[in-house]
Amino acid sequence: MGMFGSMLTAVAGLRAQSFALENISGNIANSSTPGFKRVDTSFTDLIPQAPLNRQLSGSVTAFSRLTNSIEGDFLATSIPTNIALNGEGFFVVSQRPSEQAIISGQSPTLYTRRGDFEVDRLGYLVNGAGYALRGQTLDATTGQPINANNGFIRVERDPLPAQASQNITYNGVLPRIPATTDYDPLVAGSDQIGPPADYGPGFPAVISAADANTFERRSMPGGSVSIYNATGAVEPVNLRWAKMADDTWGLYYQEGDPGGNAWVRLGGNVTFNADGSLNGPASLSSGGAITVNGTEFQPVTVNFGGRLTQFSSDTRVQPTLIDQDGYSVGRFTSVGVSDNGIVSIAYSNGQVVPIAMIDVVRFPAANSLKRADGGAFEQTLESGAPIVGLDNGVIMSGTVEGSNTDISEEFAKMIVTQQAYSANTRVISTSQEMIREVLNIVR
Repeated sequence: MGMFGSMLTAVAGLRAQSFALENISGNIANSSTPGFKRVDTSFTDLIPQAPLNRQLSGSVTAFSRLTNSIEGDFLATSIPTNIALNGEGFFVVSQRPSEQAIISGQSPTLYTRRGDFEVDRLGYLVNGAGYALRGQTLDATTGQPINANNGFIRVERDPLPAQASQNITYNGVLPRIPATTDYDPLVAGSDQIGPPADYGPGFPAVISAADANTFERRSMPGGSVSIYNATGAVEPVNLRWAKMADDTWGLYYQEGDPGGNAWVRLGGNVTFNADGSLNGPASLSSGGAITVNGTEFQPVTVNFGGRLTQFSSDTRVQPTLIDQDGYSVGRFTSVGVSDNGIVSIAYSNGQVVPIAMIDVVRFPAANSLKRADGGAFEQTLESGAPIVGLDNGVIMSGTVEGSNTDISEEFAKMIVTQQAYSANTRVISTSQEMIREVLNIVR
């Protein structure tokens, strides 16, 4: 039985080495496939039951040993929607919604490291294997996840509507004694806007076109900012500071109506402490809609944020920041992905709006996932349930992960496999000759 047993063992060796060669050929064939994970071969000996002094080397069988957790090289592509995961985990994908109705036998949720995603004609992010990227859609206003697009990430190319300016941020330094045109250091109070009699009872809230010249000689330019209304119309708003009394100021904006109001006051007085710090208020409101150069705008609020001061050494208003929260209508320009998986759209008006968050999952036993076509994997009982989150990983935009196949290593394994296969054929030939000799003795 020994000769027959050796032939059976050699046949098992041929079968095992053939299995190894099939894995090697697949690894080499996919050495340029993005996100491909090579399959190594593990050999296991099979020992027949026998007494201790009669044990044999035994037969052999081969198993696949997966390398799903081993990263490939990262390759730059300069395509912003191409992404690679530097660290543990997988992207969550599925067949595109338009294809799910006609494809049967496909797992509804798959996992992949292949990140060569691009926007298709329907707006989905689809990789080279045809799988669409899944994630959470974000509300454009609040940034919170919402239930939309059936869990797929979809890039909409619609224009971004205009947003009306409602808040103006103003930081700067006001002088304790402003060097206005009418200021005379020998005349007390000449640094102020002037007595109420110059404009009527009380400090002026509205400066008419007739009094504009007097007002401008007794006030200081405070910078300008462009604001938008709900239709996207934009106008520059000029600001001026007028000193009402010691450590007390008023802020005006230029309405620019030649036949009516030239300058209009925003809110009440702004006061400062003896050390130059802001006493209050923290903001000024127009109280109602404002008009600039004949264009109507919504009410606006000027916020100081505690960064408005007054110093005795200054003689002019020095704005350090004037900004606002409105913008015009924007056209779609590009889409990008941040390192924490936020997908954002950039528009022609300079706005960048987050639209989705990419789903990334990890598995307790990633090498126990079941392989599917296109570099994708399916969850199995042995792999465990997916754990959502990047953990310590980082998503790299404009990059794809290449195959983790090493060509030189595969060639070395192929040479060893070929030699082992040839050796097993020699065992069969030798066993065959020995059997022939035994048969010849009978004759």
